[in-house]
Amino acid sequence: MVNTLAPEPTGRAPGRRSAGSAGSSGSAGDGRGRIRHRHRQAAVAYLFLAPTLLFFAVFLALPLGFALLLSLSRWTGFDLGDIDPAGLDNFAGLFADGSTFLMPVLSNTLLFALGTVALALAGSVLVATCIEKLRWQGLWRTLYFLPIVTTVVAVGNVWKYMYEPGGLVNGVLNALGLGSVAFLQDPDTALPSLVVVQAWASLGSAILVLTAGLKSVPESYYEAAALDGAGPVTVFWRITLPLLRPSLLFVCVTQFLTGLQSFALIIVMTKGGPGDATDVAALEMYRQAFGYGDWGTASAAAFVLFLVVLAVTLAQLWIFRRKGEDA
Repeated sequence: MVNTLAPEPTGRAPGRRSAGSAGSSGSAGDGRGRIRHRHRQAAVAYLFLAPTLLFFAVFLALPLGFALLLSLSRWTGFDLGDIDPAGLDNFAGLFADGSTFLMPVLSNTLLFALGTVALALAGSVLVATCIEKLRWQGLWRTLYFLPIVTTVVAVGNVWKYMYEPGGLVNGVLNALGLGSVAFLQDPDTALPSLVVVQAWASLGSAILVLTAGLKSVPESYYEAAALDGAGPVTVFWRITLPLLRPSLLFVCVTQFLTGLQSFALIIVMTKGGPGDATDVAALEMYRQAFGYGDWGTASAAAFVLFLVVLAVTLAQLWIFRRKGEDA
């Protein structure tokens, strides 16, 4: 007689979990373990980064935030209790009628930077190309790099004496039968004279970068051009310059940033004179803060200069990228 009350078979032994259930439990455990491992790795990484992050917080983030606060306030310095909110008055004052910040300070800054980039770029490309064809390349690169390791004060004072009416430059002009030039005393020649000094002082770093770029150009390109009968000028314009585009971009951006922020050379050689012929943004910020005690205006000018630097850098990147795509 069949027992109709017996339980139906379930397909697995009693007291044993299914393989799928065990697998899902193991996967969940492994996932939680991996997450804990990643958290421990992140904690160790941030622990090693803590000194660097602390350095940037103290010397970059906090000063930047304080400068932003000052740009929206009036403050004469020293006593933090004297900070008075001013809104956008400091920015409005920079561009108000009668203000010298836009003309000639900002215009002088842009002209100084543009002239420096043009001279340094042309000179460094020429010198770097010539060095590649000479013997003892290390010696020549060392000689051209010396101005970089020389202090700006020393460079400015030496060139200041060379520009004097009885200095070396006028002595050479007189020997050639030309009259003396008041390089730093004439408003028309003061800024171009400073541009020459800044470009000369920055040649070394630009030559170093461009020389490395020239060495990265494959020699097979020049060999193919020689087989096709291309001359030196064609090779330079069609092969060397296009392949130097990344190095040229780096030199342009760095030289422009240096020119826009130039301060020490100008204060050593002309102090912004004669008149305001060589007054630039960095020097004006220094005067407003330490000379007139107007830290709000100085901070506002700093942020305006930052926006100019950002706009110029983005424009350079866009132009070089556009030329690269067109090429």
